[in-house]
Amino acid sequence: MKTALTIAGSDSCGGAGIQADIKTMTMNGVYAMSAVTALTAQNTTGVRAIMEASPEFLAAQLDAVFEDIFPDAVKIGMVASSDLIRVIASKLRQYGARNIVADPVMVATSGSALINSDAVTTLKQELLPLCSLATPNIPEAEVLSGIEIKNRDDMQKAAEMIQSQYGCAVLVKGGHSVSDASDLLYRENGFEWFEGKRIDNPNTHGTGCTLSSAIASNLAKGFDLCESVRRAKEYISGALAAQLDLGKGSGPMAHNFDLVSKFADENC
Repeated sequence: MKTALTIAGSDSCGGAGIQADIKTMTMNGVYAMSAVTALTAQNTTGVRAIMEASPEFLAAQLDAVFEDIFPDAVKIGMVASSDLIRVIASKLRQYGARNIVADPVMVATSGSALINSDAVTTLKQELLPLCSLATPNIPEAEVLSGIEIKNRDDMQKAAEMIQSQYGCAVLVKGGHSVSDASDLLYRENGFEWFEGKRIDNPNTHGTGCTLSSAIASNLAKGFDLCESVRRAKEYISGALAAQLDLGKGSGPMAHNFDLVSKFADENC
């Protein structure tokens, strides 16, 4: 069985972070492992508190995983401080990690900030050059590229700037009033648009975590980057279309929408 590691923060309400990553990886057919960068007290309405792991403890988690069950892909999510980013980059280099997907999480769906400003610089310098793919949304792509994104042409310019500066492929996610649900993949050999139709569902908590984890899962299974993105978008569309409605704010998706098992039967 192929394996994938998520390096991210915990979400106590289960819709984002490592909880969403593990659900997504499981549903996409790989064995999921995790290294926790931070504990968060949050729900669908906002983040109440964040308690970071120490650099030493994060390093110990990563050593434990890589020395025993080497991951076929790595997804990186919320990392709030420069010290933790440096630990991750060091360990990825040490172990020769492959198929690294970074979701540069900066702000939660609820609007709460999830990363220190100095950590953004470290993310750019230390982590992105190691990655196979970065998956910023529009605001994150603006931070990484330094330009304002108002339309699809701006998405292309930003993606090209990010790729040329950091060397990784870039998937700029639509939404945020730009390009609706269509995403732009940019690699050295050019652009590819993945057109999508917006699903009328206000419950989008954890969509970025889910998409990046699904891409990493498919890379772990041996699919190429374009096919991994296509399959991941199909999965997330299904999870949104299932119209799960939990919580008082922007609720989670139904990660298990396609689960068919006698053990998943809700009937007594």
